[in-house]
Amino acid sequence: MMIIETLSTFPHMYDSVMGTSMMRIAQSKGILDFRAYDLRDWTHDRHRTTDDDPYGGGNGLVMKCEPIFEAFDAIVGEQANDSALPAPTVIFLSPCGRPFDEACVQELAIKERLLFVCGHYEGIDERAYSLADYVISLGDYVLTSGELASMVVIDAVVRKLDGVLGAEDGAACESFADGLLEYPQYTRPATYRGMDVPEVLLSGNHAKIEQWRHEQSLMRTARFRPDLLEKVELSASDLDFLQSLPDS
Repeated sequence: MMIIETLSTFPHMYDSVMGTSMMRIAQSKGILDFRAYDLRDWTHDRHRTTDDDPYGGGNGLVMKCEPIFEAFDAIVGEQANDSALPAPTVIFLSPCGRPFDEACVQELAIKERLLFVCGHYEGIDERAYSLADYVISLGDYVLTSGELASMVVIDAVVRKLDGVLGAEDGAACESFADGLLEYPQYTRPATYRGMDVPEVLLSGNHAKIEQWRHEQSLMRTARFRPDLLEKVELSASDLDFLQSLPDS
């Protein structure tokens, strides 16, 4: 079982996502234990304040470090009462973090316990980052809150856990699993509005189907994400196939 915990000022943002579809199934199967903590529980004023004006001036508010450290001490302190509870891998979400990719997903998926510290407003007091094992960025843009970013990371990680997806090898065939984009998928009907499913997929010839899918992955990657081809090991036949593609 993997334990995933979140620490944020808006813990109810997770209710819908974690209670639906794959996340709900993972919890019902005992594969995932999810806990959302409210950072305001570690504040000490009547307004339960988690933010303040930035030193040096500027627009917006900055999340205070005190409640984050106190919450961390309390959450991790549970280990003292439960020897079976592993130490968490602590994750912050920030535009200045490591780009989130398949390699990062694989690293996180083998951890026993993840704790996400979710920022809001103009950011988090820099001192809180001393708690981080990972600082992750989803891309070169800014979201309203770290809760949204953490949901993406959690979803990508949980689907890698054994027993979560319906097909045992489901995750192994997805985009980026082998460094390439996934091949096109089709289902019934075989013909719709003049558009046909490729004949090879109806042939029953599994060797030809696998070859077609691999070539389609190569073609898609070359068209949409050529940068990925520089990171994967291509065979001589792969290179010949790519060279045969029209420039356009």
